[in-house]
Amino acid sequence: MKMNRIFVMGIAFATAAMPARADERLFTYTYEPETAPKGMFEFEQWITSRAGRNSAVGQQKFHRLELREEFEYGVTDNYTVSLYVNHEYETFKDPGTGMRSSRRDFTGVSLENKYLVLNPAEHAVGLSLYLEPTYDGENFELEQKIILGQRHGDWKWALNLTHATEWTDDFRHKEGELEISFGLARQLTPRWSVGIEIRDHNELPEYKRWENTALFIGPVVSYRRQHWWAALSIMPQVYGANYGGDPDGNSSLELEGHERLNIRFLFGLNF
Repeated sequence: MKMNRIFVMGIAFATAAMPARADERLFTYTYEPETAPKGMFEFEQWITSRAGRNSAVGQQKFHRLELREEFEYGVTDNYTVSLYVNHEYETFKDPGTGMRSSRRDFTGVSLENKYLVLNPAEHAVGLSLYLEPTYDGENFELEQKIILGQRHGDWKWALNLTHATEWTDDFRHKEGELEISFGLARQLTPRWSVGIEIRDHNELPEYKRWENTALFIGPVVSYRRQHWWAALSIMPQVYGANYGGDPDGNSSLELEGHERLNIRFLFGLNF
């Protein structure tokens, strides 16, 4: 019995010490170029908290919670497809009336397509192309990304160039979005990594004017096991501007279309 216990403990220790094999992410806003291996299925839960607008825009104590359930499958070693189910909860207080407004919405289904063009294990820089349509019955969005990245020893970086167009009100109106995000992380142990993410997001209504910009910078931490992983980013807005006046009454932040603080948590489980 004692030998059996020692054997079981040894197996448990060896299993715990094995390198993680999950298709883990080191960042939450910035995609890395790698794709899931052929035949791998993964479930991911996304939770994004967006908090902090102001009374000048009529949204005091603003908070939006965005939830996404992702079902990812490796079609080939170079091509991954994912189905997302999206929904959100939003609440804020109207400073004029003192009334609190709350809503829960189903915000559509997304189909992510990610194709690995240059494998970072074989080239100086990895490159993937990304296309994601989203539709909720009334509104449609099409998002494209150029994803770059590489690992250097314990360090890893990734850069995303993102463009999206959103059509609303049964395609009567459209808005463009441009985003640049960058992540840099260091692997501390086989399980833990820490780093920083930088994200700049911009809105262009009808593509007729550059409405605003918002820059977020914050830490990211990730943890991985053999069949699951988790990552957390805390991203305060450090600079923002409105180019069509100052509707939020804040000269250093953009609080009409963006928030003071974004927090995102990802959890992945693979099979």
